Amino acid sequence: MNFNEIAKIVCFFSFLGMLAIILRKAPVLVSLPAIEEKKEKKNWIFLIKEKIKKINPFKKISYENILQRLIYKVRILSLKTDNKTFQLLQDLKKKALEKKRRLDDNYWAEIKKMMKK
Repeated sequence: MNFNEIAKIVCFFSFLGMLAIILRKAPVLVSLPAIEEKKEKKNWIFLIKEKIKKINPFKKISYENILQRLIYKVRILSLKTDNKTFQLLQDLKKKALEKKRRLDDNYWAEIKKMMKK
């Protein structure tokens, strides 16, 4: 027997096993009552609030306070990034100015050397 024949035999007996399980469980499934599920599509914000209510051990904390803290942290983060970008910009301007001064100094020094020759 080669591999293909063995695989076909295994698939055939597996199919028979699944068929036997389905036939044994069909009467049980038919006797179960039908359950009608009403799923209302809820807004994702509402779902987040519900999860916070379930997790929240402190019932006195309101959602406004949580939102206020979150916005405050975002504001601080944006101010920090703004300050950092401002410092980087100042450093770049300073370096460019120094580079320009160095080039200007060399330019006049070269002209003086050429005039002396």
